Amino acid sequence: MTARTATVERNTLETQISVSINLDGQGAASFNTGVPFLDHMLDQVARHGMIDMDIKAQGDLHIDAHHTVEDLGITLGQAFTQALGDKKGITRYGHAYVPLDEALSRVVIDFSGRPGLSYDVEFSRSMIGAFDVDLFVEFFQGFVNHAHVTLHIDSLKGRNAHHIAETIFKALGRAIRMAIAEDPRMAGILPSTKGML
Repeated sequence: MTARTATVERNTLETQISVSINLDGQGAASFNTGVPFLDHMLDQVARHGMIDMDIKAQGDLHIDAHHTVEDLGITLGQAFTQALGDKKGITRYGHAYVPLDEALSRVVIDFSGRPGLSYDVEFSRSMIGAFDVDLFVEFFQGFVNHAHVTLHIDSLKGRNAHHIAETIFKALGRAIRMAIAEDPRMAGILPSTKGML
């Protein structure tokens, strides 16, 4: 496979975002989004997905974090689409269960070319520090729509909201890592009977 890297910029009246990724990295990451808890969660994806990430954002945080979080999901999704190219030779499907103390989450992903999000998560409180947990679904919907993936996220148990969130993002990193891995038996072959993804 050729280098699976991408740099995408998204500039609107609400946000200015730059995302660079290397899907075959070491999990090295740099974040400066103005949304510290999301930075912490994205670091889990980078570390557990073994994806190098450099993400910067300036947004209208004086209003709230909604536009920044949603547009980060969109831009990251676009970067994945660009980095994966024609998707030949990838495993395509990935899944992971991740625990953290009392919390347990499951994430299943399919780089299907068809955006779809199933999100079954209940948090014990509406805020984690200064972060509104309602924004997670906005991030994931933006990512799904632009990475063109089917993504199932299920919180199976948990009481601590931070633990629940962290298990979700760690599981996402692990599931992505499995799905984008090269399958030596599928070298040069698209993992679909349709002939396209």
